[in-house]
Parts: sequence; C-alpha cells; structure tokens
Amino acid sequence: MTASPTFRLPCRFLAVALVLFGLLGCSGLAGVNRDTFKPYVPEVVQGNFISKEQRQVLSRGMARVQVREILGTPLVASLFHADRWDYAFSIQRQGVAPQNFRLTVHFKGDVLDRIEGDDLPSESEFAGRLIKPRTPGKLPTLQASEEDLKKFTTTSLAKPTNPPAASAPRTYPPLEPASR
Repeated sequence: MTASPTFRLPCRFLAVALVLFGLLGCSGLAGVNRDTFKPYVPEVVQGNFISKEQRQVLSRGMARVQVREILGTPLVASLFHADRWDYAFSIQRQGVAPQNFRLTVHFKGDVLDRIEGDDLPSESEFAGRLIKPRTPGKLPTLQASEEDLKKFTTTSLAKPTNPPAASAPRTYPPLEPASR
C-alpha cells in the first residue's frame, strides 16, 4: 500500500503566513483619519423652528389665528388642554451638537394669555450653530522674494509689438425690421 501524503506542515505554514500578512495590513491604517470609516448618520429634524424674531412679535391679547399665522401649526394641541399649544423643535446633525428648543403658548378663551419656553436664537444665530466647525489647514506664505519679482519684468508684460491689422469696421444687420 502506498501512503497518502499529508499536508499538515504546509497548511500550518499557510495559516501562520495568512495571519501575519493580515496583521501587517492593519499597520498601514495608522495615518487614516478616525472619521474615514464612520457610518453615515442622517440628519433628524423634528418640529417647527421658532426664532427670537417670531417670539418678539407675539403679544398678549392676540387671537389664536394671529398666533398660528406667526408660529405655524403647533406640534402638540391636546384635547385635554385646549388652551395650550406646544411648539418643540429638535435637530441632530453629524458633527454638530444637537439642538432642542421649546415654546408653550397659553390662551384664555380665544386670546393669548402668556408664553413660556426656552431662550430662542435668532435666525442667523441658528444658522451659525448648524455649521460644522472646521480647522483650516496649513496656509502657504504669500510673500515674493526679489528673485521672484525679477522674473516679471516690465518687458515681459509689455504690449505686443505687432498689433492686429486694422480692417474695415464690421457692419451688422439691424435688430428690428425696417418700419414700412
């Protein structure tokens, strides 16, 4: 009988080589930014944004219709609390701190009685908060040495000596048809 060859040694060698090459491949990721392989997180916006300017327009004694025109439809208008409208707004963006604002409007009958809520930002302040802060990279120096300035002499910037040949002025057809 002939003995079948065993491949234990080459299989072990191949497994060890595979593990070593895998570990060597991971060492090349040292220069990769941590945000490179970060999963995408969608922007989540809920509610109506109420600005400081909108809040300042509200005054005691306004009708419900006027308040709705200024602030929009309330996020919560409960049947159990018919004299109370709640406005809430939240936004979550990747790389920016989440923002939450709340405003509650109370009515007496059909007239605005009082307003409670957070300190609201103006529209420009809110837009500024949504921008992800960036750190500028290294900026090049914008100085020219004497050698750089000598490269651009007045002779190289002078007008060409051979002006284009002067030809008769061009004539164009009229823009409007001739009147009859």
